[in-house]
Parts: sequence; structure tokens; C-alpha cells
Amino acid sequence: MQKHILSYITFFGILLLSLGTPQQIFAQTEIEWMTWEEAVEKSKVEKKKIFVDIYTSWCGWCKKMDKTTFKDPVVVNYINKNYYPVKFDAEQTEDITFNEKEYKYVKSGKRGYHELAAWLMRGKMGYPTVVFLDEEFNIIQPIPGFLPSTKFEIIMTYFGGNHYKKTPWQIYNKRYSGQKSQNSKAVKSEEQR
Repeated sequence: MQKHILSYITFFGILLLSLGTPQQIFAQTEIEWMTWEEAVEKSKVEKKKIFVDIYTSWCGWCKKMDKTTFKDPVVVNYINKNYYPVKFDAEQTEDITFNEKEYKYVKSGKRGYHELAAWLMRGKMGYPTVVFLDEEFNIIQPIPGFLPSTKFEIIMTYFGGNHYKKTPWQIYNKRYSGQKSQNSKAVKSEEQR
């Protein structure tokens, strides 16, 4: 009887090891995107920073970021844990009321833009743009353009860990990049053994 129990324990142990580390087994594979309104409601219950991905349906770099950066397990897990992530179409036509102000769609040429997107991007309309807000919905920083996951990881932790309050970006970026490089060398060295 004990022999069978030991065999089962060994079998399940090997099975779990083959699946990977606990982080890999339980890693989320998708960012849990929400609407602006959902983030505002959730924020009333539990305060978190807000991360906004401002995109358009026709933006190729937006789609590339969706397929690469926003699929990276490190990015997915960090964003889901530390932010309320909002996917915001800059050309959506639905009105949004926020802080007692109504934001509307503005027709401009063949297309148009949403006033809330313009406010979040501080009037500099370009896609994609990611915007980081604090727990009170104050804009920390909009960042325009495509960001690969390696660069995005540094940025999301800079704001998510409140490093922006005490450490200048250049110092944090250099330290973080150096730390990642050291970790990468250690992993490669370990793999060669």
C-alpha cells in the first residue's frame, strides 16, 4: 500500500515539475482589460493606479503591441496585479462622464477623437499611447509610441512601484537595465553548467 502511495506521489511530483515553476503554472496569459467606467467603479472599492492603453482600430503599431508586449507573461502579471488596466479606443463615440465633466466624441475630418483620449494624452494625439495615472486619477505620464516588452517592463515598474516619486528616470532605467543584464548573465552561466 505504501509502495503505491509513494509511486503516486512520485508520479504527481514529476508531472508538476514538467509543467514548470508555480509562477509559470499560475501565470495569467491575458491582461484583464476593463472599460474606463469599470476602472472608476473598482477604484471606489480598492485604490490602485490606472494603466490606459489608448489605441485605434486602424493602428498597426497598436496591434503589434497587443500581440507582443501585452502578451508577455511578466507584463501581464504585473499589470493585472498593480493596475486597473483600461483599453481605450481614442475614436469611440460614446460619451463618458468623469469628475463631473462630460467627454464627447469630436468629429474631425474623416475620423475624429474622443475628448477623454485627448485629455489623457495631453493633446498630443498619436497611437499607441500608454498613460499611467495615480490612485486618484491624476496623470503621471503619457508615453507615445510602440514599446517592446523589455522597455515597457522598466516603465510599468517605475510607476507601479512609486519609484518615480524618489528616483529620477535615468538612474532607475540604468539600475533596472543593469540588474536585468546581471540576471540574464547568471541564467546563461547556470544553463551552460
